[in-house]
Amino acid sequence: MSTSTSHAPLLVIGGGPGGYPAAFLAADLGIEVTLVDMDMNPGGVCLYRGCIPSKALLHVARVLTDAKDASEWGVTFSEPKVDLDKLRDWKNKVVSKLTGGLGMLTKKRKITFVQGRAKLQSNNTAIVELKDGKKQTITFDQCILATGSQPVIPGNMKIASDRVMDSTGALDIPDVPGSLLIIGGGYIGCELGSVYAALGSKVTVVEMLPQLLTGADRDLANVLIKALEQKFHSILLKTKVVEMKEKGKKIEVKFEGLHVEKPVQEFDRVLISVGRRPNSSGIGLENTKVEVDEKGFIKTDKQRRTAEPNIFAIGDVAGNPMLAHKASHEGRVAVEAIMGHPSIFDPRAIPAVAFTDPEMAWCGLTEMQAKEEGREVKVVSFPWAASGRATTLGRNEGLTKLILDPRTEQVLGVGIVGVGAGEMIAEGVLAVEMAARADDLKMTIHAHPTLSETMMEAAEIFFGQATHTLGR
Repeated sequence: MSTSTSHAPLLVIGGGPGGYPAAFLAADLGIEVTLVDMDMNPGGVCLYRGCIPSKALLHVARVLTDAKDASEWGVTFSEPKVDLDKLRDWKNKVVSKLTGGLGMLTKKRKITFVQGRAKLQSNNTAIVELKDGKKQTITFDQCILATGSQPVIPGNMKIASDRVMDSTGALDIPDVPGSLLIIGGGYIGCELGSVYAALGSKVTVVEMLPQLLTGADRDLANVLIKALEQKFHSILLKTKVVEMKEKGKKIEVKFEGLHVEKPVQEFDRVLISVGRRPNSSGIGLENTKVEVDEKGFIKTDKQRRTAEPNIFAIGDVAGNPMLAHKASHEGRVAVEAIMGHPSIFDPRAIPAVAFTDPEMAWCGLTEMQAKEEGREVKVVSFPWAASGRATTLGRNEGLTKLILDPRTEQVLGVGIVGVGAGEMIAEGVLAVEMAARADDLKMTIHAHPTLSETMMEAAEIFFGQATHTLGR
């Protein structure tokens, strides 16, 4: 087995939404970069097997839903026919286009891209096992670890059956099962459940906690849950899966919970979506001074520097929330720290989005967090039933809410549920980050008729001056 040796002023391990932006920025700033990843081009799980393919499929689900709902407006379409081969091909083309573009940008920036799996040997050396079985030794001055995370599969759910999927398998759409059980009521489970329900599956979601989407405020989540109850066959709360086994062409599942009417049920397929764990093992941390916490996250300071001063960690492997845009921002901070800039990762608002239909998004302080902290806040909400634009879209179910400091009027948090909430939340993030006040939003002229006006009108409610509703 032949080996080769090279040196990298900056070695980036992991080419996902944390790794490749870090590598690109470093190259733009004049650093010679080597980027290591298992895939053919940068992109990581998010682009290849997560964020992007799931959003492509969610777009298809939205089109199917809109076609069905159009009958209420006097427009009737024939029953849609889904060609799974073409659907998979289109999804794969979306991924290929984006990953191919990243590959081109990598070459244009003269970044050395190495396809393989890297393992640290010390605080300045890594060995990469290449795709062809050969090995390459890379010495480095600085290193950024961006190794991401992987789905968690609990022990009692590990059975040897291709009918049991994780999120990656579900995105391949092997077929449209007649019945699908989704274990886990977080945003990934709800998103993929929406896709399969739109394609024709009878979807059941089981969640051991008392509610779906536990991180979001209840008034926002309830709007989404009401819509999901219409799309899903069943939602089982306070219920856990205690046993699964393959039975012919079905998966037999045993449930345990207070309100379970049928403790044993059969499904054509099962999707396990109960969380993710950081990829901090198997990368050679034991050969360095880098430390991990009890959950496996790499410990870092606010510059994302580990206990080894020349090794940084970003993205999912460096802690929650496990979000692509958080990883990208951390990557920029790490590179700027390497350059000697006084940059730190200290955001006031990291947006979270559930790309369901309707979408749900929030940032900054939530009402739930304020109550837990005993913090006095003023909460104002604008119902989309009073929005002209939402009415023209036939989508009045939405809600826009602001979490405000009652004395300073500062915007502490924003939550939105409704069509396009993921796009709208950017204004909320900016408001929180810039310490905007309610009157800043109120006095900002928003185009009419738009959904973004609901942000302005929510601020107006704080002052009891709302035009399209009765105010407080």
